[in-house]
Parts: sequence; C-alpha cells; structure tokens
Amino acid sequence: MGKPQLDQVDRLLLGTLSTDADVSNKTLAARLGLAESTCAYRVRALREAGIITGTRAQLDLALLGYPLQAIIMVRLGSHTMTNVNQLYDALVSAPGVIQAFHVAGADDFYLHVAVENAEALRDFVLQHVTSHRVVRQTETHLVFEVRGGAGVLAT
Repeated sequence: MGKPQLDQVDRLLLGTLSTDADVSNKTLAARLGLAESTCAYRVRALREAGIITGTRAQLDLALLGYPLQAIIMVRLGSHTMTNVNQLYDALVSAPGVIQAFHVAGADDFYLHVAVENAEALRDFVLQHVTSHRVVRQTETHLVFEVRGGAGVLAT
C-alpha cells in the first residue's frame, strides 16, 4: 500500500482533529467552511484509509493519583528477536506504562511511566523491568513536565 494522496482539505481536517479530537462534525465543518456531509464523508474516508487510527482521552494523571512520571531506559543483554518481542509485550502490558518505544542506539527501550510515588517507581522497575533475565541495565529519569508538540501537520 502506497503513501495516501491527501489534499489540502484532508490536511486541514487532520490538523484540526489532531488538536481537538472531540470536535463535533458540525463544528468541524463550520471551522473549515465545508458542508457537514462533505466533512463527515472525508473523515470517514480518512478512517477507512487507516490514516485516522483512533481517538484518545487526555487524562490528568496527577488527579488520578499518579503524579510521578519517569522515562526508564532499558538495555538488553541479548538481542534475539524472541527476547526483544517477549520483553516488548511484557513492558507494554505492565500497569503504569503510558508508552513504550523500541529504539536504536545504546538503549533498547524507553518506557514512559506514571506512578503514585518514588517507592512505586522503584517497585515498578524491580517487578516489571529488571525481573526479566534479558535486561542488562536500566536508567531512570524523572519527568518534571510534559508538553505536547506541534505535530507533523502544524502550520
């Protein structure tokens, strides 16, 4: 499957939805000067093409009782496909993982996690990361603040 052909209207729709996924079709159409039916058709086509893959609620983790966020860098001792895939599956299913990145470079994985406090962070690393025999080393960095970026369709 090749790169989808997007026109300016598609890009405007995607840009708006990427910053406000909850916007109603009526409001989206009005913002972009489109007929509601055209707007609905275009968004549906973008979903069917796999360009829009879902929507997510943004949660205030601190208000939910998880005020401490960290990035955990993980290095493996063995890089077989089986080891990498098994660990990746285990990491993404661990409670508290917001995102897991399989990366190139000195480290093999970056985990973005949210936990209740410093003790819970320590326990997370011990129970869900270093408990895997393939993990050789970890390094944990506290996150002071998280800001979303402009995204790829920023104008």
